[in-house]
Amino acid sequence: MQWGVYIHIPFCRQKCFYCDFPSYAGRENLMEAYVEALCQQIKIQGFSYRQKWGRPATVYIGGGTPTALPLENMAQILQTVENFIGAEIAEFTVECNPGTVDAQYLQMLKANGVNRLSFGVQSFDDGLLRRIGRIHNSAEALEAIRLAQEAGFANISLDLIYGLPEQTMEQLQASVGQALNLGVQHISIYGLQVEEGTVFARQQELGKLDLPAEEEAEAMYDYMTNVLPQHGYLRYEVSNFAQRGYESCHNRSYWHDVPYLGLGAAAHSYLEGKRYAAVADIQEYIAGIKAGDEIWKLEEEPTRQHAMEEFAFLALRTVEGLAARDFAQKFQVSLQEIYGETMAKLAQQGLLQVDDNGCRLTNQGFKYGNVVFAEFILD
Repeated sequence: MQWGVYIHIPFCRQKCFYCDFPSYAGRENLMEAYVEALCQQIKIQGFSYRQKWGRPATVYIGGGTPTALPLENMAQILQTVENFIGAEIAEFTVECNPGTVDAQYLQMLKANGVNRLSFGVQSFDDGLLRRIGRIHNSAEALEAIRLAQEAGFANISLDLIYGLPEQTMEQLQASVGQALNLGVQHISIYGLQVEEGTVFARQQELGKLDLPAEEEAEAMYDYMTNVLPQHGYLRYEVSNFAQRGYESCHNRSYWHDVPYLGLGAAAHSYLEGKRYAAVADIQEYIAGIKAGDEIWKLEEEPTRQHAMEEFAFLALRTVEGLAARDFAQKFQVSLQEIYGETMAKLAQQGLLQVDDNGCRLTNQGFKYGNVVFAEFILD
């Protein structure tokens, strides 16, 4: 059975001003105990699901900043994962931030089975990096990726954000140019979202967040989605572009209804059609693992209607779209019967392409994906 593993590292050197992920700066004193608890969970729950489903197809270590962990702690996690998996797998990703890795750290990752890196670059403009609270500068980002390539990594992704405070089109174009010159295999693009509880949210409330106008942010989106395919980075999901054959297998599993086991504080799991969340507090997680307590809770009891909506939303994020055959196989009812009117309406608006095989977003549909997804909510 195909399934994946997500491992959460809730530590970072500094909380970025836009970040609302469950991650914490200044908790270095908890790192060693956290790693011990995490490795214990991997050994118990990981091996349990390995016995049940066989080896996972993918492993993804995210955060936070996984590489904020000292080298020896990360090596301990990787060796525990290697024992649990039992052999090399096709895709083993670790998120990295420039400024937290050097040649020795990258070589250790490579030696312990990691074969894909995802760098949170966000921009190659030093002023913008300071403005958004990143700990690295552009030179460190370039150096980190160069060192990763020298260490033998041939599957590297980087993230870029558009619509940043005071960002200009010229700055964005320069960052995209730098990314293309690096020859990485995968590029993710994200429009800035001001999330509740972040530094940016507080700045916005005080009138101190100077964001590009909506038309400027839209022009940035258009530029990126037009230029990346011209340089061999093909879109395969709303925010993701890759050279052919380098699409993220792990991320694809999220959009194609593949189960995954989340390990670590605040990690989410999707198992047997149900979604679970682990406790987010680091100390509560450590204590729970040590005591053998239940650290997961069911997010909500899924209804058939909610399952249909979620299946549709996630599939529509991909260029393949929502397959009529897959929908009918999962729910024992035709896609046309449930969503026929919705699909016809969105096709008329130029947001969906519909045929006997199902439906998929048009270029305009990708641009206004949230409009499309809202229409797939069942009354």
